[in-house]
Amino acid sequence: MPIKLVMHPPIDDARLSQVRAAAQNATVVNAATLDEALANMPDADAFFGKLTPPLLAAATRLKWVQSPTASLEHYVFDALVEHPCTLTNMRGLFSDVIADQVLGYIICAARNLHLYMRRQLERRWAPVGGEMSRVSYAVGPGVVSSIDIAHRHLSDLTVGIVGLGAIGREIARRAAAFGMPIVAVDLQTDDKPVEVRELWPIAELPRLLATSDFVVIAAPHTPETAQMFRAAQYAQMRQSAWLINIGRGAIVNLDDLVAALQSGTIAGAALDVYETEPLPAEHPLWGFENVILTPHVAGYSPRIAERHLGVLLENVRRFTSGEPLMNVVDKRAWF
Repeated sequence: MPIKLVMHPPIDDARLSQVRAAAQNATVVNAATLDEALANMPDADAFFGKLTPPLLAAATRLKWVQSPTASLEHYVFDALVEHPCTLTNMRGLFSDVIADQVLGYIICAARNLHLYMRRQLERRWAPVGGEMSRVSYAVGPGVVSSIDIAHRHLSDLTVGIVGLGAIGREIARRAAAFGMPIVAVDLQTDDKPVEVRELWPIAELPRLLATSDFVVIAAPHTPETAQMFRAAQYAQMRQSAWLINIGRGAIVNLDDLVAALQSGTIAGAALDVYETEPLPAEHPLWGFENVILTPHVAGYSPRIAERHLGVLLENVRRFTSGEPLMNVVDKRAWF
């Protein structure tokens, strides 16, 4: 029986021709409507696109589903988790470009470029610094250190990465090029990159927070990471530290972050993702000079579309050739 791949929503003709070439002798259905997709699901072996419960229920021999996204919190559902089919995603497409943006945040914060851009618009010659830029933090029992955080030396600053997947590893590579010490926490601790000085289990998050000058969240949204950063976590960070979130908005409670910034518990934050998107115009985060906000654009790049198609084509080729698939995920863990 020939292999059958159903795609819905449909893709454009240029990509479709490449998918059909990669599929070799398999049947490829580019379903223009939901009804067409439903009619073709009973004998579909594979599916690419937005799988819904009705589409899955109509399938009788489905073996592989390719998600068009890297994140899966809005893709998986209970029946898909329980289904024996293999799920693959698009992870790895954005690692370098998101890591570039993280280093941009770090350099801005360390060198106050975000503040100098404001002063440029004001035509104001005024170096950042002075008494207001000094913060104190404990370095040992009964020992307190005071530092000026106005203009900081990158290789003196530790980067703590929460989630050492493809994006986290690229952040580590780039930070290491600046001579920055790097620590990380992750579910997997048996594969430490050479750039990372210490790789700890997730339970050691308080240790990472106390150690890091920049805490970078590169973890996916999963049931375990939702609301991972609350007031308790900010209290464990250095007063001179910045929080950077390019993971998922659901990981950071913004009300608690605002409180931490208002109280001076942490020095600043750089965010690309938010609990609510777009971030409401009246949200207090817009008013902080020590906060850098970008509108969920860290993954933007002219390279993404070609990489996206490349993963699809390679997995179609592998599936029709009986080879192991790329980017297989744990459906229960959402990554």
